Amino acid sequence: MIFAKIEDAPLYRGIHPRLDRALALLTEEKLSSFGTEKTAIEGESLFVTRFDLVSSAEEDRPFESHRKYLDLFVCIAGRERVDLAEPEELEEFTHRDDYWGYHGRAGQSVVLTPGHFLVLFPSDGHRPGGAVEQPENFSRLVFKIQFEEN
Repeated sequence: MIFAKIEDAPLYRGIHPRLDRALALLTEEKLSSFGTEKTAIEGESLFVTRFDLVSSAEEDRPFESHRKYLDLFVCIAGRERVDLAEPEELEEFTHRDDYWGYHGRAGQSVVLTPGHFLVLFPSDGHRPGGAVEQPENFSRLVFKIQFEEN
């Protein structure tokens, strides 16, 4: 997991070429240009979607993890708590495509606010969409970055 300020994004280049290309898009001009429709940057290897949501209580949301794609979350309005846990410590209840769903308890949490980003690797179980104090509107961009080729 990487949790950092957008201005520090260049420090994290070199981990993976597609992650580098996604991090290069973390500019005010580019972030404001993405809509709620899936936007292909490199086909299915790198794409982004904007979500306008209302945060909710923890019991309303499952954990998830992925094997093929990294998630890069960028909060562009409001606040969102993202709970984190290792998938091995959670109870799996569903799996389809590149989505594994889990129930369990968070090991830690981060609060995304505008100006910050979060990179979630395959080993990072995450429960997005959490209320910080009470439910509120927030907007998040999710870059899906193919990490594994098969």
